[in-house]
Amino acid sequence: MKTKYIDLIDQTYFFPQEEFTLRDDNLLFHGIDLMQLVEQYGSPLKFMYLPKISENISKAKQWFSDAFRKYDYHGAYHYCYCTKSSHFRHVIERALDAGVYIETSSASDLSIVNVLLNEKKVKPTDWVICNGFKQQEYVDKIAELMTSKAVNVLPVLDNYVEIEQIKSKTAEPFSVGIRIASEEEPKFEFYTSRLGIGYKNIVPFYKQYIQDDPQISLRMLHFFINTGIRDTAYYWNELQKCLKVYVGLKKICPTLNSLNIGGGFPIKNSLAFSYDYAYMVDEIVNQVRIVCEEAGIEVPDLYTEFGSYTVGESAGTIYKVLYQKQQNDREKWNMIDSSFITTMPDSWAINKRFIMLPLNRWNDTYERVLLGGITCDSDDYYNSEQHVNAIYLPRFSKSYPLYIGFFHTGAYQETVGGFGGLQHCLVPQPKYVLLDRDEAGNLTSTLFKEQQTALEFLTQLGYTQ
Repeated sequence: MKTKYIDLIDQTYFFPQEEFTLRDDNLLFHGIDLMQLVEQYGSPLKFMYLPKISENISKAKQWFSDAFRKYDYHGAYHYCYCTKSSHFRHVIERALDAGVYIETSSASDLSIVNVLLNEKKVKPTDWVICNGFKQQEYVDKIAELMTSKAVNVLPVLDNYVEIEQIKSKTAEPFSVGIRIASEEEPKFEFYTSRLGIGYKNIVPFYKQYIQDDPQISLRMLHFFINTGIRDTAYYWNELQKCLKVYVGLKKICPTLNSLNIGGGFPIKNSLAFSYDYAYMVDEIVNQVRIVCEEAGIEVPDLYTEFGSYTVGESAGTIYKVLYQKQQNDREKWNMIDSSFITTMPDSWAINKRFIMLPLNRWNDTYERVLLGGITCDSDDYYNSEQHVNAIYLPRFSKSYPLYIGFFHTGAYQETVGGFGGLQHCLVPQPKYVLLDRDEAGNLTSTLFKEQQTALEFLTQLGYTQ
């Protein structure tokens, strides 16, 4: 009779997988023995495996290169990293090393860009794509960067007033993009994105504000939808509407040469995850080519802004199961040594799903459980609503501790959770470890930040200086 945890996984999924393998009783992540990591640093623990960032960027570039070659597409492809997914230096620098441009969302982003420019991490020939709703400080920094000519800057206009705001701050000629306010999927509570300018208004906006202004040239049309890049009738319909606008603009605007299809590549959130990235890239490139050929215009350079896809699959969070509570005849609560609210806020706020696997005891029998955090908040839990299926783990044992890992947590968790700041119930942020490989392929680990202390909380709350 097959009652071990490894039997359950073998019966349910194809296993092992690219990033997950076993050595004896322990889980390996990209060849890393995570129990050895726990022995070295303890738990709770956050870690980031930096080579995965470079790997995903390289894969995307290859998919576009293959599609361009297949369809004889005479444009360029540019991979932009969406910094809001993770602003950490080690993430952005690794992405830049892989040959990407930067896409920003706020004034603080441009402060980061200035630091990287001074250190020559960002090159003068690079592009900085400035997205988002632009408050005055953001506009000021965009204009300063334009005037400095230290790097190519492209503000993507979100509304009608931003173009005048930028003009008031610089006398230099500059290029802009325009963001399309795409229509949302029918299940959304609203019909049109709050970001950008409506499909029907873009050509009139260009004619009124840009066409006859010698200071401004339109370079890019920006397209993004909340559902991301998925093989659905909704996505392809919105892309076709975007291409129709591009064709209309290109025929009256010779400087327009770029189409930004935004971000939205999904990341793996289950061992059963399936997504054909190469097919989606192939089909996008083909559709752009067909529309442009039929209209008799040149194909645009293609830009993408991948955030979660760049960094999401590089990270994980490790917890120890401290105790099991049998609250009724059916529900067993495994209590972890941290909080889901503070360390994985997406799981609590929007039911974001992650891959969850035990780190050890794969040859033990299993049981169905719920997972609870240690705060005194009833929402501090992780169950089948967030998870793809019901949660099964090796049976709880007081004498043989169980460790569990949540994987592909590299995007948004630290910034949404307020890294280094106040946490719910003052539960401290875990240690944060960076994992890399040297030129010989040997694993290296660096402690990026110690676990938060009570003194840090007291200082932030005004109890100490």
